[in-house]
Amino acid sequence: MSTTTLDFLRHGEPVGGKKYRGQTDDPLSEKGWAQMRAATAGEQPWQAVVSSPLSRCQAFADWLAEGLGLPVQVDARLAEVGFGVWEGRTAEQLKQDDPDRIFNFKQDPLANRPEGAEPLAEFQARVAAAYDDIWQRHLGRHVLVVAHAGVIRMAVCHALGLPYAQAYRVNVGSAGMARFNIESRAGRRFDSLMWLSRGG
Repeated sequence: MSTTTLDFLRHGEPVGGKKYRGQTDDPLSEKGWAQMRAATAGEQPWQAVVSSPLSRCQAFADWLAEGLGLPVQVDARLAEVGFGVWEGRTAEQLKQDDPDRIFNFKQDPLANRPEGAEPLAEFQARVAAAYDDIWQRHLGRHVLVVAHAGVIRMAVCHALGLPYAQAYRVNVGSAGMARFNIESRAGRRFDSLMWLSRGG
């Protein structure tokens, strides 16, 4: 039997504050850097580092991995979901002409997707594929995966066998971290989840 541990760390606050950023490539703010340094302070057990290609993840992953003496493996499938016409807009802006817009989206993200947004099924499929590939490449190891709230939500759904339409019931704060333990034996596997930090 082998046990593989994947720690999924959400990026900290980007420049411009809280908004539906999606694949808009804003860098981390100073506050965001401080949040991520705090989240990874103390014990650093990681034997590999994997990152989303977006700068709010990769810049910190590069910095941390250099200190650990490890390369960073960048996986484009770990990029945040594309939010279409919502990209760059705050929740307050989106509610101006429809106060129920965000509530409806979270309750049923399949029926209430923003125009031009990445289909949720495609997002779930790419995150699940990345999760499984990271597990298979690093069997028996402890891996840090630097990614996004949406990616972590989809990883939770994949690991626990939950419908991906329920993903927005999972809250992930800035620099929040979730740990997945994957036990494998004779072709079978068992994934379990532990929240290390909800983040800010």
